[in-house]
Amino acid sequence: MAARTHTVTNQAPPLVAYDVFRADRALTEAVERHLDPTLLDEARDELSELGRGAGSAQVQEWGVEANENPPKLKTHDRYGNRIDEVEFHPSWHRLMGKAVGAGLTAAWARPGGHVRRAAAFLVWTQVEAGTGCPLSMTHAAVPALRSDPALAAEWEPRLTSMVYDRELRPASRKAGVIFGMGMTEKQGGSDVRANTTVAQPLAEDGTYALTGHKWFCSAPMSDGFLVLAQAAPSATGKGGLTCFLVPRVLEDGTRNVFMIQRLKDKLGNRSNASGEVEFDGTWARRVGDEGRGVRTIIEMVAATRLDCVLGSASLMRQAVAQAIHHCTYREAFGGRLVDKPLMRNVLADLALESEAATTLALRLAAAYDDGSEQERALLRLAVPAAKYWVTKRCTPLVTEASECLGGNGYVEESGMPRLLRESPLNSVWEGAGNVQSLDVLRALQREPGVLDAFLREVGQARGADHRLDGAIKDLLTELADLEGIEARARRLTERIALVLQGSLLVRHAPSAVADAFCASRLGGDWGGAFGTLPHTLDLASVVERARPVS
Repeated sequence: MAARTHTVTNQAPPLVAYDVFRADRALTEAVERHLDPTLLDEARDELSELGRGAGSAQVQEWGVEANENPPKLKTHDRYGNRIDEVEFHPSWHRLMGKAVGAGLTAAWARPGGHVRRAAAFLVWTQVEAGTGCPLSMTHAAVPALRSDPALAAEWEPRLTSMVYDRELRPASRKAGVIFGMGMTEKQGGSDVRANTTVAQPLAEDGTYALTGHKWFCSAPMSDGFLVLAQAAPSATGKGGLTCFLVPRVLEDGTRNVFMIQRLKDKLGNRSNASGEVEFDGTWARRVGDEGRGVRTIIEMVAATRLDCVLGSASLMRQAVAQAIHHCTYREAFGGRLVDKPLMRNVLADLALESEAATTLALRLAAAYDDGSEQERALLRLAVPAAKYWVTKRCTPLVTEASECLGGNGYVEESGMPRLLRESPLNSVWEGAGNVQSLDVLRALQREPGVLDAFLREVGQARGADHRLDGAIKDLLTELADLEGIEARARRLTERIALVLQGSLLVRHAPSAVADAFCASRLGGDWGGAFGTLPHTLDLASVVERARPVS
């Protein structure tokens, strides 16, 4: 029996038993905007079913269990045989099974698949972001493999399957497979051309033996991996940095040489395994031409960069939902926190950042579904810009959202510390900020069509908001000045992302959202922290729109 002094009052109830998809107005509207009307009913039903699962107490508990019981490496069996297996908590496998079954690896095989998958990814990873890496790698392997039609015909049906098969056996005997990736080495980091892993050609055409290491191998428990290595000259090519497919289990049932030396002890993303692996005569199949490894794998990199945007948008949305939910129920100083002008300013500012991230991410997913030359040109510039900016905004947003819960937000049980530990990951993964900014410059300098595609996109909002028009003009002025361009690359990339977000919100968001975004992010009427929006804006409408009510 509780003492009278332990009666609990003025605490927000758990944010549970709700539809994570339908409670997100920015996301639901983006899906309606970008999907063919003939697909909408089916897609909404699927996403709502997934959203109800993500909002359920049971699935949320799976996320907690997966995070609190990180994977364990077993290098040898009881008899001393090398097995190199990674053991996961059952809840990890439950989350993966639901995700694969919901189509998070099936975008390339369904009409409107990228928009549907992007929305599902944003919904499901709010439960536990650690599943995002293997889901992303599996999805992103498809365009890389398409450089070799024979390999694509063999592997694509397995990669896009909606069946999760966790057993280690030959891929030909599985209904579905999961892929990982290994590019980074100790001595090179992002400079993959400095890789030292060597690939020696074998007797069978297109097969090689790899010797070397990977400092970061994503999802080392997967069925197959795309890796980069220096191919020795062969009868079919001059060698050089080349892309290879490394199966975990060979067709005869024996395990490939894939020695996992250790798992990384990471700040966040704890439920997912990232490892250091060694190759020693490891069997591999070449993907694409010798010496064209970067060109072959770049489509995989681009797809995973978009998932970094989606992953950060997911974290932002969950943080904002928790903050607004808490402040809706919590009372202080004579009223609800959500009704206090200063707190409302903070919540509205957070909501703007979250909606801008979601809207941009779904627009890029729609460009993948379109596939036209114009849309591909837009992606070439917009993906690295979005990856740079959205992932950079994630950590300060989650920090501020945690503060909205006060001391409760600093306590593990609130879930906010887990979001905070996760928040820097997507900024580092698949190229940190400088890599993205330099990639933006490379696209502008080498591919003239990308600027035209970008200007056509943002130009659709021309004349709708003077602050957006001014920002576009200022951006063009900055692009015309090439002096010191590399040192200004981050500034330029930020402006590209903000202008694109502003254009999308002016066209598609309610006027209260678009006005607040343009006033602060483009018009300069904003301070150095969240909660510094102009007080004359309709902030109550912005907060109410972001409130997680299904």
